[in-house]
Amino acid sequence: MHNALNVRKEPDPSTDPPCDLCTALCCKYFALEIDKPTKPRELDQIRWYLVHQDVVIWVQDGDWYLEVRNRCKHLLPDNRCEIYNTRPDVCREYGDPDDGPCEYYGDTLQFDLYFDSAEAFEPYRLKQLKKREKRLAKRRAKRKKVKELV
Repeated sequence: MHNALNVRKEPDPSTDPPCDLCTALCCKYFALEIDKPTKPRELDQIRWYLVHQDVVIWVQDGDWYLEVRNRCKHLLPDNRCEIYNTRPDVCREYGDPDDGPCEYYGDTLQFDLYFDSAEAFEPYRLKQLKKREKRLAKRRAKRKKVKELV
């Protein structure tokens, strides 16, 4: 943004996103909310996602997301939108200050968990499998005790 003296003014994350200053970061990926993996098969599914190129899994405010880094086919070389007037609502609403700052303010983004490879996910996966096994062992012991009392 420029003022009357043509001095660049710093963008404010509490107002509209600074699209004119950005490199279209939000147009170079999409993220889908997914269920939190709790079973071995679901944990393996996450691992499978992560062995693919340009895929990231992250958790924000307890919600899990699958991010696919894939450029929008309507993004022009100068980072403008080729279909700006007819773009999807999700694009129109993106960067709304009420939903939090956009990627331009990347240093403000906070993740509970962030996995950019199957190797990065492995310690989490093993920890969850161990916790699950402990819970199942307790249940089995409880059932066995109830059977013995009957």
